[in-house]
Amino acid sequence: MSTGRMAVTIGEAAALFGLAPSTLRYWERCGVLTPPPRRDGRRVYDEADLRRIGVAYLCCVTGMMPLDRAAVVTSGAADLEVWQETVREQIVEADRAIRQLTAARQYLAHLLSCESDDMASCPVLDGELIARTPRGRVTAPDLVTAARAREGDEMAVDGDERCAWCGAPLQQPERGRRRRFCSHACRQRGYRRRTVIEST
Repeated sequence: MSTGRMAVTIGEAAALFGLAPSTLRYWERCGVLTPPPRRDGRRVYDEADLRRIGVAYLCCVTGMMPLDRAAVVTSGAADLEVWQETVREQIVEADRAIRQLTAARQYLAHLLSCESDDMASCPVLDGELIARTPRGRVTAPDLVTAARAREGDEMAVDGDERCAWCGAPLQQPERGRRRRFCSHACRQRGYRRRTVIEST
């Protein structure tokens, strides 16, 4: 238990890891950290508490884990098999992000080789759009025809419906709203990209 001089304040605990005290409070609310004991109404952190914060930092900041996944690892409540499976899932996500960043870098390097004053008039743009954007999922000879081939926000690809983010085949429910994304993760990525586009 955190008592006496062997305990530090929330400000000191947060500063040790370059965080704001509000981050530790937020991690508590999200279940990433267990609330520490209090002294005179204030949070106090001992060595064990600081180690737990360190684990949370490694998961959330270094490992870029979503808070719900990080909570499984940091809480100490899950058994070894459970939290290791959560880490494996995050590794899959990290690998996907690495592939996306690698593709982004490759394209940006390729973009520097374009000699057109205006990228929209680049002679190889059509091929790049087919290869690197969702436009390539629609079989059509030109952009206008491709745009008309869309039904609402759903993309038709040789009669199949595909996820609007990753292009994976979609299985539509028998009843209810039609799906645009194959998973919650793809839906969030699509939302984030749309938000960025709308804010620019």
